[in-house]
Order: sequence, then structure tokens, then C-alpha cells
Amino acid sequence: MALHWKLVIDCADANALARFWARALGYEPEDNSVLIEQLLAGGMITEDLLVEFEGRRVWRDLAAIRHPEDPVDPETGIGLGRRWLFQAVPEPKSVKNRLHVDLHAGPERREAEVARLAEMGAAVLRRVDEPGTVHVVMADPEGNEFCVQ
Repeated sequence: MALHWKLVIDCADANALARFWARALGYEPEDNSVLIEQLLAGGMITEDLLVEFEGRRVWRDLAAIRHPEDPVDPETGIGLGRRWLFQAVPEPKSVKNRLHVDLHAGPERREAEVARLAEMGAAVLRRVDEPGTVHVVMADPEGNEFCVQ
């Protein structure tokens, strides 16, 4: 039996990094407004857990993005399919990722995609042209490595 999953990424600024990756992947930021309002009204959370981000109240330390074709729970705004969750943690990134994402743009679109991602705040770390692989190693705005193939 296959398992459902979500990718969880520790970061310094969950909302900013979620925005970067939503734009990078063509995903949609989750809108948890209905859930947040229900929890506030019920006294289950306090305002100190929230911030204003891009015109709406969002979780201060959590943000998620989801594939635009996957279903979403209308009562919570939580995606029910392919989903990335960003959670703010106090410690900074200190070593190379042990797991990374490969974005498959294809040889004809690779350089345009690298330029687009760099314009959004990613950095080119190195270009690899070896037998069997041609790709660009990049880092997102918080230094997490990923590749564009």
C-alpha cells in the first residue's frame, strides 16, 4: 500500500520560502484563513501565532504550498495531495543538504529556468557538464541546494 506524504522543510522564514518555492514550481500557497478564523473564534489559538503576509493573516512559523491540480480541504485550506510544508526553526542551516530537489526543465529550457529562478532570489552554485548529466546546482534564498536539469 502506498503512503501519502508531504515534504517538510526547516527554514528561517516559512512564508517567504514558501512563496519562492510556489513560484518556482507553479504550486499554490495554501490559504488557511478559514481554519485560522475558526481557531481564533474558539479561543484555541492567539494572535501571537499569526502574522500579516501578502494581505492576509497566516501562521507565523508555518506555510505550505500544494500542487494546483490536487484537492484541498475547504474547511482548513490544507492540500490533500502533493504538498510542501515550511516550518521555521531557530537554528540556521549549517551543512549541505542530504536530500535535494531536481527540477526538470529540459536542455532547451534549462538556462531560461536558471535565469528565472535567479531573478526570484536563487543563486547559481555551479554548472555540471559531465558524461551522463548536464545540470545547474542552485541554492534557494535560504541556501538549500537544488538542481535544474
